[in-house]
Amino acid sequence: MGKPGSRVRNVNIVRKLVHFTVGLFTYPGIAIMNKLRIYGTEHLKDLPSHNVLFVSNHQTYFVDVITFFHILSAHKWGKKNRLGIPYYFLNPYTRVNYVAAEQTMKSSWLSRLFLLAGGLTVKRTWNENSNEKRTGLDPSDTRKIQRALDRNWVITFPQGTTTPYAPARKGTALIIKHHKPIVIPVVINGFSRAFNKTGITLKRKGILLTVTFKPPMNIDYDASAQEITNQLMDAIEQSKQYMPEVLQH
Repeated sequence: MGKPGSRVRNVNIVRKLVHFTVGLFTYPGIAIMNKLRIYGTEHLKDLPSHNVLFVSNHQTYFVDVITFFHILSAHKWGKKNRLGIPYYFLNPYTRVNYVAAEQTMKSSWLSRLFLLAGGLTVKRTWNENSNEKRTGLDPSDTRKIQRALDRNWVITFPQGTTTPYAPARKGTALIIKHHKPIVIPVVINGFSRAFNKTGITLKRKGILLTVTFKPPMNIDYDASAQEITNQLMDAIEQSKQYMPEVLQH
């Protein structure tokens, strides 16, 4: 059996290779065929290397997260609100995990490969195609995310679906209450117009893609899970006040 240090190095080498491969493959669709605009990376400057939770709305299964990887690696190389030439994937930022539904990540060989980039699979406690109540995360999955926060940054999508303005799970709020991370809300737009639902196929070119990092949230960790969930939904602009009137009826 190898030493723990050697296993960590091997995992990191694999993760860097996946970031490099996926990054180069996706760069044209994100930054050349479409127009990516990034805002707010100044809020990333003084963050610690762990216990940071990025909370975002969700528009495709994969490209949302991949774009995060582009931005975080470019930021590591000193880029401010831009990607530029993707040489940043020669030494990408890999101290980041992302939360994804277990069903989605086992659906194809490509999704299984992308898991090696830092995926944390969680079991849905609801069915996206039914009227089941969205009750939160499985307790074992909550512990998995907490362990990741002890070491890295974590990206999560509290709605757990690409449907806009869908209600959020309370699991994210429970993690925030118990682990007290720095929470960075992120608002993305344009990805569902440019890519199909999986994010693998380009539907249109010339679409404006935006990613906005907001300042760290001021959270009362003693507030109820529902109160924190409501605060998160406001921050990522998915609450009812942001919903177009046509969808409110």
